[in-house]
Amino acid sequence: MAEEQQSHLILTQSDGVNIVKFADRRILEELSITEIGKELSRLIHGSSEIKLLLSFVDVEHLSSAALGMLIQLNNEVQEQAGKLKLSDITPQIYEVFKITRLNRLFDIYDTKEEALASF
Repeated sequence: MAEEQQSHLILTQSDGVNIVKFADRRILEELSITEIGKELSRLIHGSSEIKLLLSFVDVEHLSSAALGMLIQLNNEVQEQAGKLKLSDITPQIYEVFKITRLNRLFDIYDTKEEALASF
């Protein structure tokens, strides 16, 4: 399972699932979020019926703009008839997902392994 580092993302593959880890602990700045969105968009549009897992394992802070980017990403994945799953979200960030009801929009798992098994 080879890792490929882009500017803000670390990409790996396992059983046809694209696994994305965030290189930044804090996803707060508008420019970074825009770049992350573009990198993920390129990945999605590179294949149909993409299976994408976003692991938030090292992420400590997430801005509301990052949440907006995730919603847009989810829409793009659905347009490609793909699947998007999230994992390893810290309790404090998960609380934001609950408050905004995004925990109902996204398929969220406690661990990367659980998310992988769900594909």
